[in-house]
Amino acid sequence: QVQLVESGGGLVQAGSSLRLSCAASLRTFSNYGMGWFRQAPGKERDFVAFSGGVTYYADSVKGRFTISRDNAKNTVYLQMNSLKPEDTAVYYCAARMNLYSASYYSPHMYNYWGQGTQVTVSS
Repeated sequence: QVQLVESGGGLVQAGSSLRLSCAASLRTFSNYGMGWFRQAPGKERDFVAFSGGVTYYADSVKGRFTISRDNAKNTVYLQMNSLKPEDTAVYYCAARMNLYSASYYSPHMYNYWGQGTQVTVSS
């Protein structure tokens, strides 16, 4: 059974940094596109970043967040700098069996999801 396990969330002040990790039990991790999404209370799940054949970011995090992956460790990371209160959300990692696709931003295109990790940024 495939498992994605996020870690690294927490409560921080605005301007701080956090690094999220997502460990995946995927046999061929390097063949999967990996995404980060976030969901604030009462809102939809929004795209944050994607790592596959190319890398994409949501405009709201571009220049502040960096997605990276270590295929040897089956792990994807999200380095979050200059955090803002509006970054507060549950952050989810997700995996899709496609490194290349124009639909990287759509939650519906992902096959597996983690349980989420809470990030809270205080002002």
